[in-house]
Amino acid sequence: VLLVESGGGLVQPGGSLRLSCAASGFTFSDYKMKWYRQAPGKEREWVATITSRSYSTSYLDSVKDRFTISRDNAKNTVYLQMDSLKPEDTAVYYCNCLVVRNYWGQGTQVTVSS
Repeated sequence: VLLVESGGGLVQPGGSLRLSCAASGFTFSDYKMKWYRQAPGKEREWVATITSRSYSTSYLDSVKDRFTISRDNAKNTVYLQMDSLKPEDTAVYYCNCLVVRNYWGQGTQVTVSS
């Protein structure tokens, strides 16, 4: 299993970013996918989940109505559209799947600052 995140960067408050996570090594369309984040000095926290066929999504309360998780099973990719970004969204963002055990990507840095 390999997960590779991309799309992070520096953005001003109120801006947007779209993160991508390219997956390989397993049957992507069969598995739920998640995004997590870890801010400096804090524990890693769950951000969003999408079921295998995109039947349902769920979000951390603080990102609800600002972030959107989606997936393209034909491209083996999961996305996180982040709008109305706030400084407190600054973190390394990781995608995750549970395929026998937990797998993580290398993370992508998101910095929200003016």
